[in-house]
Amino acid sequence: MSTTSNFNFSDPVILEDDFVLLRPLQESDVDNLVEISINEPETWKYSLVGADGKENLINYIKSAVKERENKKEFPFIVFDKKSQKYAGSTRFYDIQLDYKTVQLGYTWYGSAFRGTGLNKHCKFLLLQFAFETLGMERVEFRADNNNERSIAAMKSIGCKVEGVLRSHMPTSNSDVRRNSIVLSILRNEWFDEVKENLKRKL
Repeated sequence: MSTTSNFNFSDPVILEDDFVLLRPLQESDVDNLVEISINEPETWKYSLVGADGKENLINYIKSAVKERENKKEFPFIVFDKKSQKYAGSTRFYDIQLDYKTVQLGYTWYGSAFRGTGLNKHCKFLLLQFAFETLGMERVEFRADNNNERSIAAMKSIGCKVEGVLRSHMPTSNSDVRRNSIVLSILRNEWFDEVKENLKRKL
């Protein structure tokens, strides 16, 4: 039996270092994220599912929590220890325990937390958990191929580009379909180079 088979979606997984804490997202977290939701709607410009505005945020969190209950996703809220404020959210999704693969995404932060190094700390903790606790063989990332900031962030943590899925998804509030770029980190890459390279950037 693989170690991943023992993962319990109801476990209160907490990942933290000196700079950031990630804990399971819950419905009461609307209050912790509503300020970003109302004041920074552009945060979800490239997102398929927006959390802009309180009503959308409530639905966003309810859906995320339900997907965790259905054992399909594991969403986190991100707490920035330096400012003592909640910064945003991220999650594991498309969790394939038998195949030892997972996607990491639905990541967003308020503008005050972008470019601060927070994302690298989050990604280090999440990747470490995926490869070293869950025993994953592959962690995949996807983004709108026009989202240059997101793509640059993924490359900077050590993701390798695999290709582009053409006309892959609809976009929110638009008739235009998006091309999705696919990137990944493999288990051997994490242990051989990505982990140490990323640790040096923290």
